[in-house]
Amino acid sequence: QVQLVESGGGLVQAGGSLRLSCAASARTGSTYAMAWFRQASGKEREFVAAINWNGGLTYYSDSMKGRFTIGRDNAKNTAYLQMNSLKPEDTAVYYCAADSRTGALYAEYRYWGQGTQVTVSS
Repeated sequence: QVQLVESGGGLVQAGGSLRLSCAASARTGSTYAMAWFRQASGKEREFVAAINWNGGLTYYSDSMKGRFTIGRDNAKNTAYLQMNSLKPEDTAVYYCAADSRTGALYAEYRYWGQGTQVTVSS
């Protein structure tokens, strides 16, 4: 069983930055692709970014490309999402996901964290 725990969410002003972390259980380690999704209130969960098992390939939603950066540290079993130039419309619960292959669809990921709230004030 894969366990994921997100952290780093909070309240930030527009234009600010946050760094989210996703700690994976030891069995997940460095063998799984990891991704970030987000879900705003009343909206569907949407893809943010994904990274393959060794960090060599990254994928981003067009709307976040250039502002968000996904990374991972396999020695720490942790994935990150650096978010810069945050906007009020980035307000959402951010979820970490993992599975054996990289994808941009919600259904492609079997394992999910509990989510961390990000609120961007104007």
